Amino acid sequence: MIVTAIRPVTIEEFLQLPETEPASEFINGQIIQKPMPQGEQSQLQIDLCETINQIAKPQKIAKAFPKLRCVFGGLAIVPDIAVFRWERIPRLSSGRIANRFEIYPDWAIEILSPDQKYKQVLAKLLHCAEYGTELGWLLDAEDESILVVDSDRRVREFKNSDRLPVLTGISLELNVQEVFSWLIF
Repeated sequence: MIVTAIRPVTIEEFLQLPETEPASEFINGQIIQKPMPQGEQSQLQIDLCETINQIAKPQKIAKAFPKLRCVFGGLAIVPDIAVFRWERIPRLSSGRIANRFEIYPDWAIEILSPDQKYKQVLAKLLHCAEYGTELGWLLDAEDESILVVDSDRRVREFKNSDRLPVLTGISLELNVQEVFSWLIF
């Protein structure tokens, strides 16, 4: 994680800066660059997006977006996966999808990388819940567990064959073992 603090910047100034790779976030007045995704994180991100979209997108229930900047509540975050209910996806007057998502995701998913601090990633999910996000997941591949943050900011740990809660309206059944089994080829 790279923290840039040459001088304090506002969120408006941050949003005018060129994009970085990997993405940078604006959290509590600091610009923080996310770590470059590694194999496990990338695989989980791809498989989760595909799984959610296979069920939710054809029925126009929701759509999962990888690495999408979301600006709300004074922060600009880039969840590993941001899921938006279909009717909340920002659109232009032409009906095309907007480039800027200045709203909270309905479901935010973070996949802990070895370079990230648990507390900082969990704090982003708690921020999301504070502003209206219905569900947050924090996947930890190292101990094969998933922390779930509910809309009331309650945090629960799921392991093994525990069935995972998903965004209401999506007919998806997953358990923790199944999610982490995607890492085995």
